[in-house]
Amino acid sequence: MTTDDESKNAQPESLRRVQLYTDGACSGNPGPGGWAFVLRDVQSKKEREGSGAERETTNNRMELRAVIEGLKVLSRPCHVGLYADSQYVLKGLKEWMANWKKNGWRRKDGSKWVEVKNADLWQELDRLKNIHKISFHHIKGHSGHPENERCDQLAVAAYQNGSW
Repeated sequence: MTTDDESKNAQPESLRRVQLYTDGACSGNPGPGGWAFVLRDVQSKKEREGSGAERETTNNRMELRAVIEGLKVLSRPCHVGLYADSQYVLKGLKEWMANWKKNGWRRKDGSKWVEVKNADLWQELDRLKNIHKISFHHIKGHSGHPENERCDQLAVAAYQNGSW
């Protein structure tokens, strides 16, 4: 049985397993922000880190960018264990995205329809999500989780050292 968490194109048992840890950070909201990921191949234990920054952004956009940039690194479909401290990202992927798509990337706000915030990033994430089998794991932020702390350090450093 295929679920929303599974790729429609790949056989799960043949997929390489990776862990993707992500975080976004912002100084002000909006303000300068950074995103970061740590990607680990479960079998080889090899890791890759990535980070970047934007001059004027929001924390939610940086949380989304971290996941997008981490998934974009993968050169083939994988089973991705996604670890994030952002309920916005995790609930968006697991619960909200299907209805947003069905409603033309709009959501109800009271009695009116409004565009989903960050629709451009959600649409890119939707495209990438369909390539991989993704399982979702919430990490409590700033709780001493080593990979989450590393992502936070990288994201903060990225916006503090931003070369706009």
